[in-house]
Amino acid sequence: MMPIDSSLTLIWYLAGAGILLLAIVAFRMIFAPENAQERTAAKRLKKMRPRTGHGIAEAMVRKQSRRPTGRSIPLIGDPALLVRRAGLEGKEPLILVAIAVLALGLGFALSLRLSAVVAYPAGIIASVFMVKSFLQKRHAKRVDALTHQLPDALDLMMRGLRIGHPVSATIANVGRTMPDPIGAEFRQLAEQVSHGDYLTDAFTDLADRVGQEDVEYLAVSIRIQHGTGGNLADMLGTLAKVVRDRIVMRRRVKAISSEGRMSAYVLSALPVLIYGITSYTAPDYYGAISDDPMYQPIAITIIALVLANFLALRKLVTFKI
Repeated sequence: MMPIDSSLTLIWYLAGAGILLLAIVAFRMIFAPENAQERTAAKRLKKMRPRTGHGIAEAMVRKQSRRPTGRSIPLIGDPALLVRRAGLEGKEPLILVAIAVLALGLGFALSLRLSAVVAYPAGIIASVFMVKSFLQKRHAKRVDALTHQLPDALDLMMRGLRIGHPVSATIANVGRTMPDPIGAEFRQLAEQVSHGDYLTDAFTDLADRVGQEDVEYLAVSIRIQHGTGGNLADMLGTLAKVVRDRIVMRRRVKAISSEGRMSAYVLSALPVLIYGITSYTAPDYYGAISDDPMYQPIAITIIALVLANFLALRKLVTFKI
């Protein structure tokens, strides 16, 4: 059995690790070099534009650098990239406040059953991952809406190019005509191009911001056409057809695999449901053996196996197209 002093030392180490993780996330989100560069560029553009403008240059025209290497946090990734792709740039302090409030709430709830030196670090770690999950879901929802709008935007660009409009004008037209989120992304794209950014770099930044394969194909198409020439209108028309076919294929795969996903959820929830019903209807069924020394190790093993079963089934029924 582990001595009490060693247990307390381990708990303090875990607490320090949780606090250090939160501090790293906070400093990475607020004081990242690329964020400082973006703020500086936005201030410079704000001074250049007239007061009667739309007032969106400082928000729209920000050079989105490619994802830096070696700056991601283990198990979390790049916090700045997560916030950017979720469309919450400029709200980093609010996100940190949400993490702090969640950490305090979860820590207080856990402290009712556990020691405070264990409960609050666990609350910090859990709140960080909860906020990360929220940002990822917001990004996925935003990308899904943008992907369904992308073929129409490409068709609109194609028609504009065929009647003789320049590429910058067709991009601005998409930003004015299409609803958000693709309208907002193309307005930012148009602002970048109008303020002197290269067209290829602007589309590359769009792909990095969105983080979706179809948008990356668009950026690659623009780079190829810029380097080799060719009919950009036909290329955009072909790409629009490919994107529509991919959307149809995704829907077919989702419909075909729906039975497998439902089976995975049922099989994963069944042990938890059985345990809950049994504990409610017959409290002594598990309570009578809870004092046995082997009860806790076996319970932990079962929980780990159930989680592994859920992750394995989810992997088997998740298809990326």
